[in-house]
Amino acid sequence: MLLAIDVGNTNVVFALFEGLTIKSRWRIATDPRRTGDEYAVWLMQLMEIEGFARTAVDQIIISTVVPRALHNLQVLADKYFKVPALVTGQAPADYGMEIDVDEPRSLGADRAVNAIAAHAKYPGDLIVVDFGTATTFDAIDFNGAYKGGSIAPGINLSLDALVGNTAKLPRIAIESPRSDSVIGRNTEDQMLIGVFWGYVAMIEGLIARMRAEIGRPAKVIATGGLAILFQKHTSMFDAVDPDLTLEGMAILAEKARKA
Repeated sequence: MLLAIDVGNTNVVFALFEGLTIKSRWRIATDPRRTGDEYAVWLMQLMEIEGFARTAVDQIIISTVVPRALHNLQVLADKYFKVPALVTGQAPADYGMEIDVDEPRSLGADRAVNAIAAHAKYPGDLIVVDFGTATTFDAIDFNGAYKGGSIAPGINLSLDALVGNTAKLPRIAIESPRSDSVIGRNTEDQMLIGVFWGYVAMIEGLIARMRAEIGRPAKVIATGGLAILFQKHTSMFDAVDPDLTLEGMAILAEKARKA
């Protein structure tokens, strides 16, 4: 089995694959100081609860946008699974795609593996929108080449900035608005309207501009934790694929295994 470890700015996701099928997954808050031993205590218990033996893991791949977290996860792989971890973007798990931007090495691992999975699953030109700590918009052409994109603050980051820099605004949760009205009758509703519908307008506006710039029909693939929430309030997404990042990692691991 493959253990894929996706390190984001907010959470680390561990997923067990059998082939390209996810069998189970677990999530923990990202903390670069967490040691390989601490990961092992937490992960081994969860695996045992769900009936997975650590000896079944014969391949591990790590994708990280937090460089400081990498070493301790490599220790986890070496010490507790006796498997040297693959790292996305590094041989033999290099991306194998054209990265057509000014600084190819600056492309985040999560965005690269999203592009790989999206091209493998959906034909034609693509726009991948990933709702994470930041919200990223990425253009992938019909040949699978990464052509660039944009980065915006994630909606929770925007809300935290709003609350943290004002004296009287309360902390609220991001959720579907109770109505389609954009004229709120109380402070909480007005905050939700401003953040949520403002974010929908940003999503729709950037996608429309990207499609116009691409100049060819482009499917929009949404991924990340909040993708399903926004799907209910916009018609811009052609597909919502929550596991795109993990699936891209599994594709790279499969290529490395065959190589």
